[in-house]
Amino acid sequence: MDTKALLKKVRKIEIKTRRLSNNIFGGEYHSTFKGRGMTFSEVRQYQYGDDVRTIDWNVTARYNTPYIKIFEEERELTLMLLIDISGSEFFGSQSQTKREVITEIAATLAFSALQNNDKVGMIMFSNQIEIYIPPKKGRSHILRIIRELLEFQPENKTTNIGESLAFLSSVLKKKAIVFLLSDFIDDDYEKTLKIASRKHDLTGIRIYDKLETSLPKVGLIPMVDSEKSGIFWVDSDSASVRNSFSKEYKYKVEKFLMLFKKNGAGSLSCSVSDSYVKKLLEYFKNR
Repeated sequence: MDTKALLKKVRKIEIKTRRLSNNIFGGEYHSTFKGRGMTFSEVRQYQYGDDVRTIDWNVTARYNTPYIKIFEEERELTLMLLIDISGSEFFGSQSQTKREVITEIAATLAFSALQNNDKVGMIMFSNQIEIYIPPKKGRSHILRIIRELLEFQPENKTTNIGESLAFLSSVLKKKAIVFLLSDFIDDDYEKTLKIASRKHDLTGIRIYDKLETSLPKVGLIPMVDSEKSGIFWVDSDSASVRNSFSKEYKYKVEKFLMLFKKNGAGSLSCSVSDSYVKKLLEYFKNR
């Protein structure tokens, strides 16, 4: 993609997702993810209805009239986006691929964090860490994240969710809001998920294509494994083949839901044909 086309695409994503974050998600994000506590701001004279427990007795004694302490929420938080960019994310049977939907969701979350003056960082991974962008504030930083989401090409095609969670724990020492966006077509990530969910406010967002959920009965068909090389032929007329396909998919989904629930982490699933706006709003409100 040339520079002009890339900038045009970045701008298009910014306009769409920033409007969503400003008009819809800003308040939901703020109320869902709280700051670290309350910090002293100022004192003012006591007014009828104020909580007497907030009276500053030192100032009250000095001026011989009641004053209260005013506290503000210590808002500054860090949002980390863990983005799966393995080969399977480039699949899409609808108008968008899984990676395109992931990009829009990640950009919307990033602009929501920007609106609340939070830092935003990103880890893009396949079966290794492909790129790490440390948390930082500012619009130009968010635009850099969007450019990488649109343009970056991974060195590897396979997936290792556990590696991304282990890396997260090694680079972030303080608690963060973490969104892990993937199709979760992976197995061995239970141990690192347990460690990360204890330390961070973790949510898994599973993005899938409905064509992945079951195999249609259309005879002998060539199939490509997007994370491995080569084409293999599948007899979709075989009931046992179709059942095996559906069973494997169901196992992966149930494991994703079970592991996140077991470890106290949030989770939601969204197909590429669903409204991710509706899904995110439902998730924020339920929390």
